[in-house]
Amino acid sequence: MFNLIRRDVILQKRQLLFFIPFILFFIFTNSHPVLTFLVASIFIPFNAYAYDEKAETNLLLNSLPYTRKEIISSRYLGAVIYMILAIALSSLALFLMDKPFTIRDIAIGSGLFLTFSAFTFPLFYIFKQGYIFTIVLVSFLVLAGIGPSILLYLGTHFTPLTDFLANLSVQFLYTGAVLSGVIVYVISWSISHVIYQRKAL
Repeated sequence: MFNLIRRDVILQKRQLLFFIPFILFFIFTNSHPVLTFLVASIFIPFNAYAYDEKAETNLLLNSLPYTRKEIISSRYLGAVIYMILAIALSSLALFLMDKPFTIRDIAIGSGLFLTFSAFTFPLFYIFKQGYIFTIVLVSFLVLAGIGPSILLYLGTHFTPLTDFLANLSVQFLYTGAVLSGVIVYVISWSISHVIYQRKAL
């Protein structure tokens, strides 16, 4: 299974040349650290899915001595590993460029990545390949654009919820957010496993 995880990096050797400039672009444009961590985490896992869509890799993977469970597990475990590496590199870049960020930013970025991945990864196994990556990319851009406005609206019009969250400690709040992301991610992992086991290639 480790070879399946490593495969994503090997296949993206050329794309990885753009990884650091990709991160630096968000830093130079003074994007919020949370957004920087999020997009950096997304880079490798979703590029891997995009490549597999174009190359129809499912047929090849299933002809190799790997079970479908291992294929799914490599995707989900690999995404977490690449998220950790991406956040580490992003943190180093932010530090070297004297851009402020906090553990809270890392926690929120990680939680958002896990949540977004949890909702989108199963789509690659539910729908026919070809346009899923484009749909996911557009969805991400739309959510990134309107997400802050939605949160602002909820904060303004749902004051009981806002007051409840305000009374929670910061540590509890962000720990809960990360744990929620992890739980949703694990559930998504299970759903993708069931779908892929039953899917005809």
